Amino acid sequence: MVTAWVTRARESFWLAPTLLGVAAIVLALGLVALDRTLQQDGVTDLPLLGTLSASGSRAVLTAIGGSMLTVAATSFSITISVMATTSSAYGPRLVRNFMADRSNQTVLAVFTSTFLYSLVVLRSVRSEVDGSDAFVPSVAVHVAVLLAVVDVAFLVYFIHHIAQSVQVTTLQQKVRDELVAVVDQVFPAEPSDDRRDVVPAVRADAPVVTADAAGYVQYVDLDGLVRRACGAGVVVELLAAPGDHVIPGEPLARVGAPDRGPLPDGARDDGPALVTRLDPDLVAGLRGDVMLGSSRTPYQDVRFAVRQLTEMAVRALSPGTNDPYTPVSAFDALASGLVPVVVRAPAARGRADGAGDVRVVVPWPTAESLVADVLVAVRAYALEAPVALDGAVRLVERLERAATRPAVRAALADEVARLRADLDDVRTTEAAGVGGGGVGAAGREGAGADVRGRLDEVLRALRG
Repeated sequence: MVTAWVTRARESFWLAPTLLGVAAIVLALGLVALDRTLQQDGVTDLPLLGTLSASGSRAVLTAIGGSMLTVAATSFSITISVMATTSSAYGPRLVRNFMADRSNQTVLAVFTSTFLYSLVVLRSVRSEVDGSDAFVPSVAVHVAVLLAVVDVAFLVYFIHHIAQSVQVTTLQQKVRDELVAVVDQVFPAEPSDDRRDVVPAVRADAPVVTADAAGYVQYVDLDGLVRRACGAGVVVELLAAPGDHVIPGEPLARVGAPDRGPLPDGARDDGPALVTRLDPDLVAGLRGDVMLGSSRTPYQDVRFAVRQLTEMAVRALSPGTNDPYTPVSAFDALASGLVPVVVRAPAARGRADGAGDVRVVVPWPTAESLVADVLVAVRAYALEAPVALDGAVRLVERLERAATRPAVRAALADEVARLRADLDDVRTTEAAGVGGGGVGAAGREGAGADVRGRLDEVLRALRG
């Protein structure tokens, strides 16, 4: 549950401002207390700190606090407007990247915490006309001025950062980094000792844990599931993988007894023993280890990370955007994640406990299905865009050179053959509609011939 909370919190705008806001309040109270102690001891002439009046201190603190809150509100409202425009062109799911950006969260936290600091210090300022002893927290007020200077630097940095972050290359780099990270997690180059390729069979009539809420499976606490299954002496087979959508009553996991292994000679094998009743605490724990949310996230969902870059390529080819070069860079970014997928061993479905017994089975996606997702989109949207198609073929060539497993090469060959056939269909349609004339048609024909030749070479290599 702690991991699930951290996963949700790192995409929020409330965590960093809350933590830094509490720190600002504590700092303000501490410095005000320090000022009282210094003044009670008769220390009023401090180095580098000038004498301040109560009215002047109030004016300074009011200006700092009010301006910081105004700057934060204005900056982020404009930024969200710009992000909305950008996401409409390259995908609405990119707004999540803006919210998860550590720089954006930090800048908002700095602005709001400065406001809280100024507010707490302001309430401690007293003058003789207030009916009490005059008190001006000189140290705390000068620290507020210093924080204001720091905030100006953060504002300049924030403007620079936003100007960079809305560029399509920066957006693609962030999504690519997420893809590489989740590929390293699901398809590690050096699998850990607790991963197993061979998993025990859980009987089809084993009891099923169903979802109690609707949403996408955003994160599965696999370590927690292993500990829970080990404590209960069961095997948990997940029926809903990260990225799947469930509604109340649909199956999340099947719970069965572990495989008993080889039986003595003459013994009858009826399969693993059937778990007839699930403990309510176990059911609640399993549901808690599977975090549901309103949207998909790329932390364990490899397919979603792949589709984000694919969506950027597809949207850029729409008539409203008409940007054929963004798909090229998107396909290049996809190569950073898909090439390791086809090179490395398939994702190990089993997670074992300390004794080496498989306790959790996860239906991870295969390399074949991930590659198919991309090439299906290419066939649907990029066949009439020569520049984008060239980038897609370069991705195919990279995958062919990297893939060594026969199953992956066979699946890739099937997808390339479909792409080649669809490209011929487009050529036939254009020839019938255009009549073979026109400079544009001739240019597309020349580019198409080159692409078809490259695809033929890939097919010969895959089938050879």
